Amino acid sequence: MSYPQRNKYLESSVQTATPAQLLIMLCDGGIRFCRMGIEALKASNFQEANTNLVKVQDIISEFSITLDRSIPIANDLLKLYEYFTRRLVEANMKKEVEPAEEVLGYLMQLKETWMQAAKLAQSTVSPVASGVSHG
Repeated sequence: MSYPQRNKYLESSVQTATPAQLLIMLCDGGIRFCRMGIEALKASNFQEANTNLVKVQDIISEFSITLDRSIPIANDLLKLYEYFTRRLVEANMKKEVEPAEEVLGYLMQLKETWMQAAKLAQSTVSPVASGVSHG
């Protein structure tokens, strides 16, 4: 797939995604950039590590910004996201892999949680209410 085709596909995917799918897509991006940042740190390519770790921080910032503050767990999630950001900054400043690897593990768990939540939410919505037609 060529780059322009890939961009159109990605743009379409984002525009038609449910909120849960968007969270999962953001997690995927965070995981990918975190892995790239870790590999760059291991290779002592600190500019590339910085670029990728900052991208992960941007994704985590997006989680914080879009968080529904009215839900009971919101405050705990905000604290978790702040912790992720602190650890990524630490990895970036100290040029250490361990804090970024810790965040990577949490992002993978978070993605799994969002995937399970999306499945649960989807299974509790009736086919008529979700706009799904059978036929």
